[in-house]
Amino acid sequence: MIDFAPCIVIPIYNHKDAIGATVADLAVHRLPIFIVDDGSDEATRQVLAALAHQYAAQLTLLRLPVNGGKGAAVMAGLRAARDAGYTHALQIDADGQHDATDVPRFVEAARAEPGAVILGRPVYDGSVPKARLYGRYLTHVWVWIETLSLTIRDSMCGFRLYPLALACELIDSVPLPTRMDFDIEILVRLHWRRAAFRSIPTRVTYATDGVSHFDVLWDNVRISRSHTRLVFGMLWRLPMLLAHKRMSRRAAPADAPREPNDASDVSDPNGQDWWRIAERGSHLGMALLALSCKLFGRRFTALWLHPIVAYFLLTGRAAREASGNYFRHLGATAPHGETPRPGWLSAYRHMLAFAQSGFDKLAAWSGRVDDADVKFEDRSAFEALVASGKGALVIGAHLGNLEMTRALAAQGGHAKVTAVVYTGHARRFNSVLASANSEFARHLLEVSDFGPETAMLMQQRVDAGELLVIVGDRVPAHETGRTTDAQFLGARAPFAQGPYVLAHALGCPVYLFFCLQERDGYHLYFEPFAERIELPRRERAQHLATWTQRYAARLEHYCRKAPYQWFNFFDFWASPKRGANGRT
Repeated sequence: MIDFAPCIVIPIYNHKDAIGATVADLAVHRLPIFIVDDGSDEATRQVLAALAHQYAAQLTLLRLPVNGGKGAAVMAGLRAARDAGYTHALQIDADGQHDATDVPRFVEAARAEPGAVILGRPVYDGSVPKARLYGRYLTHVWVWIETLSLTIRDSMCGFRLYPLALACELIDSVPLPTRMDFDIEILVRLHWRRAAFRSIPTRVTYATDGVSHFDVLWDNVRISRSHTRLVFGMLWRLPMLLAHKRMSRRAAPADAPREPNDASDVSDPNGQDWWRIAERGSHLGMALLALSCKLFGRRFTALWLHPIVAYFLLTGRAAREASGNYFRHLGATAPHGETPRPGWLSAYRHMLAFAQSGFDKLAAWSGRVDDADVKFEDRSAFEALVASGKGALVIGAHLGNLEMTRALAAQGGHAKVTAVVYTGHARRFNSVLASANSEFARHLLEVSDFGPETAMLMQQRVDAGELLVIVGDRVPAHETGRTTDAQFLGARAPFAQGPYVLAHALGCPVYLFFCLQERDGYHLYFEPFAERIELPRRERAQHLATWTQRYAARLEHYCRKAPYQWFNFFDFWASPKRGANGRT
């Protein structure tokens, strides 16, 4: 039995001017070549006949009597290659847009992992038509939904290598589309059969005089129809697909790289510290939402949030549990019926509010939100502070949308606002915001703790009249031992001491700030907290406890006001590890 015998399959329809150079570039790799003529015109048939004669020892020419579509031609080529005894087939387009020098990379990847489908991940130059580039991004998102995975990075690239046994088993048993939608559907269905996938970056160019057979109207209709069919197929297979996500991919050796961790839990079910939790989602996925927002507007792009949230709801068990735990605490001290009931529906609405918040942050930094979308409940404290020219420490929370107000302040020049964030967390999302607005990085300050070094770093900004915005409901990675317990939603919960220690070191006024989405848009709540926070050495613990409890009470008030908008998807009431300094 032959272990590894690759060949090349080229579907062609009326590419007489490009096929000669394509075959010449491929022939140097000394692989058998199958060309499938998909009912081409007489001029193309003559060119193909000449090539078959020129490369007689290497090239096999197949002819389909009528044009059946790219999918039909590829399937005919795959079956012919299998019947000839080959084990793998490298599909490549006839028009020369793919880089033939990458053929050895595909072959070696398949030799190393014979059961995997090797996909080309296009690296485009300036020749790519922008309409086609942006349009294919929508298909990528649908494929990620249909597979519940980010494994298939590009489902439309015609440069790919199939294990023939796996591919032909599928095409012989399932009716597949025969046009341009074939490339998409075969990959999704192979993924459902638990095939392994690997991607190889490869250069793709579009000739200015190139011939394209993509029918903008009917091929898009076919692709849309295919996605509709695949979405329903995904829903029908949902229990099986979720089970498969906990298992390794078919034919992948134990030491092979695992697929991207798109199904990892949002938080650790065993109570892992929040800052060890990996940021979910990929940079590419976030960037696609940003691009969609720019091209198609907020309303259209917001529709994508629903299937995305549904996916994370289904795969994020720990996040669902944390959401339910939060709503149980919220309801324990409130009259019956006034708070959401823990369950799948409340978890979905909770995660959707989180996704909407992130989307609105992006919209704000992209300049798609203006002052009319945001309402101050009481501007007096904020305007008095800005008029004074003084700096201040502003304590917020992971409640509502702290980010959007910072973007508005930066755009409108109302105040110098800098967000203080913990090093490394949400770095992918921050990078997307930075790409949306070059001003973003100037209004972001990363720190690892709230110790003396941090205070010195921030003193200069406060002295310059800046407003430093921090959150009081997270404990930095290096401060897990510096917490104070406070009563919060009916139970004791650990809160960071850092904001109050920092305020004491800066000697500046302290304000609380919350930005909640309500029926008529975002509402800002800006209220004085302390003219100055003092922490006398002998009474330090008592003063920290007092300030922490005051903050926890205000946070609880606003959580009840907007119950779905507190975004801590981990066990907030679990005590973090205590350091040598102990708890207060």
